[in-house]
Amino acid sequence: MSRLGWLHFVLALIGLGAGLFVTIVRKGTAVHRRAGWIYAVSLLGVNLTALLIYQLTGRFGPFHAAAIFSLLTLVAGVVPVRRREGRAWVRRHAYWMSGSYVGLVAAATAESLTRIPSTPFWWTVVAASGAVAGTGALIIGTRVRPAVARFERRAAPSPRPPARRGHAEAIRSGSPSIGRR
Repeated sequence: MSRLGWLHFVLALIGLGAGLFVTIVRKGTAVHRRAGWIYAVSLLGVNLTALLIYQLTGRFGPFHAAAIFSLLTLVAGVVPVRRREGRAWVRRHAYWMSGSYVGLVAAATAESLTRIPSTPFWWTVVAASGAVAGTGALIIGTRVRPAVARFERRAAPSPRPPARRGHAEAIRSGSPSIGRR
């Protein structure tokens, strides 16, 4: 494997680990943000190196198109976090980043399975990617919405407690417990 191939592989492993960690830790914490940036930078590197690898076909091919799509999902997941506009930024971030991670897992699964001797390459890529993407879509559909709702409940400002009356105001109002001994 070339140096570029090794760099691609190592960045993918970092992305897989950081992405898994991000899915497990409590959302919105400093640890979540730090691991998320590690994921984002490693995925950026994975996709940029993928765009430079031409050993399979010798020209631009379906994996290059997949890398561009992956970059778009990454950007779509990072931009809402940077802008924090509107009420739906958390939801957009969660869905796009989850989809980005599913794409990385699908690519890693397909790549791993094609290494099995006598495995039909294209059928394996399509079947593995489709199975992971389908499973990922089901998981995202059932798990992301409740996670976003939990985060939004935690992040929502709590109702402000009623203002306490000052000592002078309590005396003027004739409060029986103030000013009497």
